[in-house]
Amino acid sequence: MPYDPNRHHRRSIRLKGYDYTRPGANFVTICTHNRAPLFGRVVDGEMALNAYGEIVWACWREIPDHFPHVALDVFVVMPNHVHGIIIIVGATHASPLHGPRGPASGSLGVIVGSFKSAVTRRINEMRGTPGAPGMATE
Repeated sequence: MPYDPNRHHRRSIRLKGYDYTRPGANFVTICTHNRAPLFGRVVDGEMALNAYGEIVWACWREIPDHFPHVALDVFVVMPNHVHGIIIIVGATHASPLHGPRGPASGSLGVIVGSFKSAVTRRINEMRGTPGAPGMATE
């Protein structure tokens, strides 16, 4: 379902006017659809990833394979969300924040969107639920 500001009352915490293609560290939180605990559970204070959590872990580690200008710092997969630091280490090119059809190439939005898409696609393949909603960015 496409975003409709009259129906979806999400508040962006992004800085207005900030160029998210610029080099720097970015803390992100990405939650599951409806905050469903899909990725495992906490057992004796430790996160125990299930098969879906392993997919999230693998997709996160693969981000620099798809975006060579990105490095990863610490991250953690929790039952219904992921916290992590994505570091853009080099400018991809001088570009506007948004292209004609969405976020600028190489921007934080494109990186996170690619991650969410890969996780959702792989989990839906495993679950046999193609097209089901997956993750939302906080």
